[in-house]
Amino acid sequence: MRSHNRFHNYVPSLLLFLLFEAVAVTLWLTKDNLFYLLNFSYIGACLALGTALFTAEKRYARHFVQLAVGSYMLLYLGVISHENMQIEGFWYYLFLGVFEAATIHYAVAKILGPLLFGRGWCGYACWTAMVLDFLPYKQPQKPRREKLGVLRYVMFALSLALVSGLFLMKVTHLEQIMFWLFLAGNALYYIVGIAFAFRFKDNRAFCKYLCPITVFLKPMSYFSLLRVHCDEDQCVHCGKCLRVCPMNVEVNKESRRRKNGTECILCYKCTKVCPTKALH
Repeated sequence: MRSHNRFHNYVPSLLLFLLFEAVAVTLWLTKDNLFYLLNFSYIGACLALGTALFTAEKRYARHFVQLAVGSYMLLYLGVISHENMQIEGFWYYLFLGVFEAATIHYAVAKILGPLLFGRGWCGYACWTAMVLDFLPYKQPQKPRREKLGVLRYVMFALSLALVSGLFLMKVTHLEQIMFWLFLAGNALYYIVGIAFAFRFKDNRAFCKYLCPITVFLKPMSYFSLLRVHCDEDQCVHCGKCLRVCPMNVEVNKESRRRKNGTECILCYKCTKVCPTKALH
């Protein structure tokens, strides 16, 4: 009986792997390119292994996934393969009408995927957060500056305006320019992200105030199938979950309309500190 329950705990990891494997096989067959099979199989295997380690309560589980997936996408797909995996790359391939690396990545991880796993990308695969989560302020030390969240929409608009302008001006060597934008953009994200972390004493300040990807993630995450649930009848309102949440989510409420509900990165720190197991 105990072994059956133990296996049941790992079913979500298995389903996650099968989901990515289905995407991998589908793209391999439809695009006739073995790369998609290898790419999505690798990412799915890393995510499945990482979430399984997380279920087994290994402290390094989430960092393992972040490094395995984030560094692969940043270094191999971005730096070595010259694919702009940032939002500018998404606009670029979208305007070209090409369903390739960046557009597929956004469709799976940031537009349609969040309907299933919410902001899981932010918690387990983002190469920016991969670095920021090693900084000292894992628990926010200061109240969230809600009004600064508008900067994310400004960044989103600027990225769209930048790529649109390059196309309208018919700039030559655009592919090369996009690669250099990828390098410069990542450098800027890391510098600003680290500066924000120390300024606001919050590792995830960049995610809350500046990251343009959240414009895609937030509306889809509202309907996420995978989410932290709260049995409010069991909640004793001790506030421990609110203090450890890196994204300031009102996790002690069950409603999808809870404050910052679409910001949850599924780190499940709240479930580990809940004294009554009201969170699951």
